[in-house]
Amino acid sequence: MREEPMIRVIVADDHHLVRQGIRALLEKADGIEVVGEAADGQEAVELVERLAPDVLVMDIAMPRLSGNQAVGRIRALGVGTQVVILSMYSDETLVRQVLRDGARGYLLKRSVMGELLLAIRAASQGEIYLSPAISGAIVADFLTPQSDAEPSSPFERLTSREREVLQLIAEGHTSSAIAQILTLSVKTVEKHRANLMSKLNVHHTAGLVRLALKHGLVFLDE
Repeated sequence: MREEPMIRVIVADDHHLVRQGIRALLEKADGIEVVGEAADGQEAVELVERLAPDVLVMDIAMPRLSGNQAVGRIRALGVGTQVVILSMYSDETLVRQVLRDGARGYLLKRSVMGELLLAIRAASQGEIYLSPAISGAIVADFLTPQSDAEPSSPFERLTSREREVLQLIAEGHTSSAIAQILTLSVKTVEKHRANLMSKLNVHHTAGLVRLALKHGLVFLDE
């Protein structure tokens, strides 16, 4: 009987103890190998590009690059890594967006360990796994015909780079710091900031922060 290949997993969470706890539990499971850890979203994307694991298990509330931003980046890499999102938040809009970006699992952090194992194994096969607490509403939404109208929110018209800049602004970084993180000029960052304010119809940083919180780019401390 041929032995099934190990599922190679990266664990990404900005809390060291959480990462270590998830890693310890996964390493006790049959058929799963943890090949790396990441403490922020950018590091998670870089590790995926370098190690090409089968599955990335990632907290959605990550610094530098949020979970939903990282999903899009990873899909663009074309490495075949599937993403399972962990979150404290059951907001249906957030879940739908992450799934549309390409995630293959969305688990609430209160889920039992068995659910995480199911989600990892499902994702490694290209299947979708959702926490039972949110799956019914999401399935119903996906079965509802969608119109081809304009996006329901100006936020949906932001470019990927504008979303990255918005997240970093909301995290409290200055334009100079954002320029360094994203390897851009300060002038380019300021242009993105101006575009954000224009597209989102806000006139100060506090308004940008509120929108970033609303749309799941940054989160209040868990």
